[in-house]
Amino acid sequence: MKKILALLLVFCISLFANEFVKEESSAFAASSNQEDVSIPTANTANIPKNLYLNYLKYPKHIYKNQRFEIEVKALITRSNFDSIKTEFSDDINMTPLNAEESWVKSSDNRNTYINKFYFKAYEENFKMPKITVSLYDGDTLVEARSLESVEMTFSEIAKGDERFSNVIAKNLTLLGSKSKQYTNKEALTILDINAFESNLEDFNLKGIEDQGFTVIEDEYPNQHIIYYAVIPIHKKNIIFDYYNTDKKRLEKIEVPIVFTEELVSTQTDLNPNNSSFEFYKKIIVAVLALFFLILFIWKRKYYILILFLIFTIVFILSAIPNKTVRLKANSVIYILPTKNSTIFKKVPSDMIVEDLKERSGFIKIMFKSGENNFIGWVKKEDVIKN
Repeated sequence: MKKILALLLVFCISLFANEFVKEESSAFAASSNQEDVSIPTANTANIPKNLYLNYLKYPKHIYKNQRFEIEVKALITRSNFDSIKTEFSDDINMTPLNAEESWVKSSDNRNTYINKFYFKAYEENFKMPKITVSLYDGDTLVEARSLESVEMTFSEIAKGDERFSNVIAKNLTLLGSKSKQYTNKEALTILDINAFESNLEDFNLKGIEDQGFTVIEDEYPNQHIIYYAVIPIHKKNIIFDYYNTDKKRLEKIEVPIVFTEELVSTQTDLNPNNSSFEFYKKIIVAVLALFFLILFIWKRKYYILILFLIFTIVFILSAIPNKTVRLKANSVIYILPTKNSTIFKKVPSDMIVEDLKERSGFIKIMFKSGENNFIGWVKKEDVIKN
């Protein structure tokens, strides 16, 4: 009986001992997990967060070549900084057009700063950059935070459309146009265009070989261009499309070709020395010189000799080729010799041109573009004599 009681006592002690060990083990495990969760990282422990970033505005869908805007807000609750710097990283085929844009303090909150960055997508394979904003006190970095890149979908519009001008805009307005006879077979048309939230710098008229910008004014979101196009003289209009992002459709712009009196040239040939009038004038002067020469030989009168010499000198002077001058790089060629005249072309580099005549501080020049000769006016100070 004593042995049985002893065995029961040992069994009970053993049972309670196992439960105690299990309870202690379980309690220790729970305590270890909570400690792992609550251990603070070095960054959050040592650097208080005083810079908060978020996106205020960005498109969810963009088009090829579209210029679009991303607006970022920075909430800064510290005062020990004097400059804000922005960096872009981890991007693919996508960089901001105004990476150095300054942050502007919000009028609503003295601790809030706003920045607007503009981007353009050329290829479908792109990734928006991560934006890192850093606060500096002099040359010392105070704090830096990052915004991860946003996701956007991409598509190409008007693919294969021969009228599409490559412009994607919230609004595009044709302010006016002028058309002038340019050569025997061609006319020069000038387009004056405004656009809002657009990529007007990509404007192009398909099917026209000689075209380009004379003026580009880019104060985004407002843009303004003056654009020239050399078209066949018989063409009645220019039609192009742009994509309206508000209406989500192509909008047609039609430009009627109506000739004005501000002609570049009304002669058969642009070079005055080669025009029909000049040609016949030279023939008449030469015939008169020959006539007075024969008359002098016959009559032997000195006044006839003087007339012969006068007509001979006039003929020689009219037969002398135009002198050439050098046009400075970045000079502007005007259609007429006036400050308010339409700008035809801007010369990217030095160019040799023919000097036809001078008037009111302008010089009439003839220059070659491709196989054709053209006439325009330049300011006298833009000309360097050879």
